[in-house]
Amino acid sequence: MDPPVVSADRFEGWRRVERTTERPFAAGPVSVTAETVRYERTDLDDPRPFCFASRLRIRPGGDPNPALTRLVENRAKAGFRERLADRDIEDVTLQEERTLAVDDPSASEATLVTFRGRCSAEAGGSVPVEALLAVWVADEYLLAGGAYRIDGQGGVDADAARRELLGLVRGVRPE
Repeated sequence: MDPPVVSADRFEGWRRVERTTERPFAAGPVSVTAETVRYERTDLDDPRPFCFASRLRIRPGGDPNPALTRLVENRAKAGFRERLADRDIEDVTLQEERTLAVDDPSASEATLVTFRGRCSAEAGGSVPVEALLAVWVADEYLLAGGAYRIDGQGGVDADAARRELLGLVRGVRPE
């Protein structure tokens, strides 16, 4: 299984830093496998913005349905909070949840969740960050998102960073 795809021309200034395969859930015959790729901005100060895209494979197979979609969204939000904590982003709070149109015309609209928190800075102290998580169906479940600082320091304009990340998220496709 490969991670989902984002057009390379959208990743100017970004570098792929990790590709992982994980099994976040397994119980008896049911399992979920996630194939994820993560990118970071290479031209900005720490904490650097990051972006990820994941494909979920749920076994045994079955078509996505509203109940399963809610379960995937809830588990994805909890897992994303854990990932943010792994990146030293603390005091994470949910800001809003809304729908987001993605570029793939055959996909559903995404559920986009916005979080805010604080991240430890190399120079000491902490900086405010915003983190986005999108979950949608394109024959299978796709997740994408990332985080960026919102204090206007470190070479990052919060509005530009949000637009850039949303452009990357919208461009994620299964193939």
